[in-house]
Amino acid sequence: MKKNIAILGSTGSIGECLLKIVKSDLKSFNIVLLSANKNYKKLFVQAKKFKVKNVILTDKKTFEYVISNHKNNRIRIYNDFNHLDKIIKNKIDYTMNSIVGLDGLDPTLKIIKYSKTIAIANKETIICGWNLIKKNLDKYRSRFIPVDSEHFSIWSVINLKKNFNDIEKIYLTASGGPFSNRKFNSLKNIKISQALNHPTWKMGKKITIDSATLINKVFEIIEAKKIFNINLNTLGILIHPSSYVHALIKFKNGLINIVAHETSMTIPIFNSLYWQTEKFLKTNSINLSKLNYLNVSYPKKLNFPLVNLIKAIPKKDSLFETVLVSANDYLVNLFLDKKIYYIDIIKILLKICKMKKFTIYKKIAPNTILEIIDTRNYTINEIKKLLQNS
Repeated sequence: MKKNIAILGSTGSIGECLLKIVKSDLKSFNIVLLSANKNYKKLFVQAKKFKVKNVILTDKKTFEYVISNHKNNRIRIYNDFNHLDKIIKNKIDYTMNSIVGLDGLDPTLKIIKYSKTIAIANKETIICGWNLIKKNLDKYRSRFIPVDSEHFSIWSVINLKKNFNDIEKIYLTASGGPFSNRKFNSLKNIKISQALNHPTWKMGKKITIDSATLINKVFEIIEAKKIFNINLNTLGILIHPSSYVHALIKFKNGLINIVAHETSMTIPIFNSLYWQTEKFLKTNSINLSKLNYLNVSYPKKLNFPLVNLIKAIPKKDSLFETVLVSANDYLVNLFLDKKIYYIDIIKILLKICKMKKFTIYKKIAPNTILEIIDTRNYTINEIKKLLQNS
């Protein structure tokens, strides 16, 4: 019997990777829903190829254009996720959410109700709205699988154990990006092309910049704290230039689990789709040269000052995480638009995380999506004022 699945953000790299996996095993899957923001051409190619009857285009102008010009009556087109009851009659087996940024939070909360398993490859959604997501997961008895390579590595070892008393430390690894051996003060005149020259992963521009500043790893620490419900002191970062090892888990009995795999998102995506089945992925042999030279070290704070932000994260879920994510997103976009220097991303983030107007959010838990969106908008407006007055 075929499994029914949905892919949110199907035109991005994660969505395309999942579709490639599905293509190799069409007898096992039926795609009931695909979604995109503006890329309707690729979305319709995907829908036609995989015989998908329902698509969602979230950009209003794109949706209106397509509705006026689209002639294929076999595909039903929607503009948002408020019509899931029309699309999904019975709980589907698997949903992948790979929508970029906070735009992925509302769809996540809405589709959990209709999903037996939801895999999330969107860190902003988890960082800013995990308490809302967890509430819906519990309410609708849906299973959650993290797809970030580091978090999937941890999850695959401990498989969502609720008792973490036997774990002493969990380390997430980072390649260090292109500036691993350069001190913060030497980065003023960094060009966009230099910051995008990641040594091991091929990713989008935004996440590549985040990897260079190491804020991406700070975000992943926050993710791990929320997903696994563990203390920040249990989590750490290690620099590992080859990116072969994704996580190290040290148990109190002295054992250390090292989870390693190739720098390919196919592995966590494939395993999230086929979890608890006997379907296996053919991969390359163990890379002994990388294992023999793991070259692991602690990040130098003179090189990566944003690591200090981990200390600023409150113990309980708060809107401060939304402040941090929103500020970083906005500053990275300014850098990519050549409006600020690379080093300004780091300086401004460190500055705003100490300002009272932002630190007060550490005491406020997000209760609705609207509160999260309002916090994002406020943060961006305040940074605009800050830059205008500097």
